[in-house]
Amino acid sequence: MLAPFQDPFFQRALLAGLLIGFTNGFFSGFVVLRRTALSVSALSHTMLPGIALGILVTGALTQANAFIGALAAALFVGLGSVVVSRSSRVAQGTALAILYTSAFALGVALLPLLETGNRELEHWLFGDIRLVSSADLWLAFGIGCLILLLSNIFFRPLLLTLFESDVAAAQGVPVRAMNYLLFGLLILALVTSLQAVGCVLSVGLLVAPAATISLLTNRTPLLFWGGGILGALGSVSALLLAYWTNVSAGPAIVIVLGALFLFAFLLSPKYGFLTKLRQSSSNS
Repeated sequence: MLAPFQDPFFQRALLAGLLIGFTNGFFSGFVVLRRTALSVSALSHTMLPGIALGILVTGALTQANAFIGALAAALFVGLGSVVVSRSSRVAQGTALAILYTSAFALGVALLPLLETGNRELEHWLFGDIRLVSSADLWLAFGIGCLILLLSNIFFRPLLLTLFESDVAAAQGVPVRAMNYLLFGLLILALVTSLQAVGCVLSVGLLVAPAATISLLTNRTPLLFWGGGILGALGSVSALLLAYWTNVSAGPAIVIVLGALFLFAFLLSPKYGFLTKLRQSSSNS
């Protein structure tokens, strides 16, 4: 039972799980409040063409070119959709759908041209946090600190922009800048989760924690800090489960977080499905 804690590779994976899980869990509060889970799913899939282009240009699949390619593609599609919606009559959701599907189609078209092993590419599609290096840890730590710092510094104007953009503008909040900041931080959070759960499953880590907490409390601060704690604990417990059962770590993280969400959905003291059934049966 204690064997994984003596493995240096697994020790780094646990630290990465804590860092990435907490950062994504904290930021998932903004995603849940803004109700943009589908946008997150679109952005997560746009990282595929970025990885494919990085491999095609450099001729190799490395941490650096995968990270840079994924970041560039997600920024292009995410911020591009904001620019299109701000400068035309096209809604942001429509612009995001067009850019995302076009980028994803490009990535799929490029896959047959890549000279890399299926196993290597699978690590970036579905994640393998057990392969994280010390440099990856520092990168996750730096990006996580940046996300948490900016999120807390601009916490009030970001929330005001989410709920009442007109009121925010009337109070002098730069609404357009806050929207760009929110999308930029969202993309950074997605890219940090790339090593943990891959571009296909990253949406689960960036939505499930706060969605679970939202079933347990109405307090907004708990949605963020509770989501961060749940994301960290869920990631670490999933890593241990994956080690002991010999399953892939990336899918295990999303499965555990999904199971916690289902548990809260059924048994939440206030909003649980079974709780409401018991209350309705007792009232009748």
